[in-house]
Amino acid sequence: MTITPSSEHLPADFSRRFGLRPALSMREIEVLLAWIDSDSKTEAGRRLFISQGTINTHLSRIREKYAAVGRPATTKAALVARALQDALIDIDDL
Repeated sequence: MTITPSSEHLPADFSRRFGLRPALSMREIEVLLAWIDSDSKTEAGRRLFISQGTINTHLSRIREKYAAVGRPATTKAALVARALQDALIDIDDL
């Protein structure tokens, strides 16, 4: 029998400390980085030749994946923090 502790018994930073990262696709990473580097979703969409709706869909999926590993990121600032923590970007990139 395997006992899995519930998230309420884990330290707040457990997921980050032990490397639990969402399995983001290359396209999701590309969209995330374009959005972080842009002033708006519209600008990010123009850079990637996709609509703002598609940007929103990717960001929703990215947020769901982070939440699934216990690292919610409901704001742009939180997604920037996650990208920094996961070495998708460096502080010098901002």
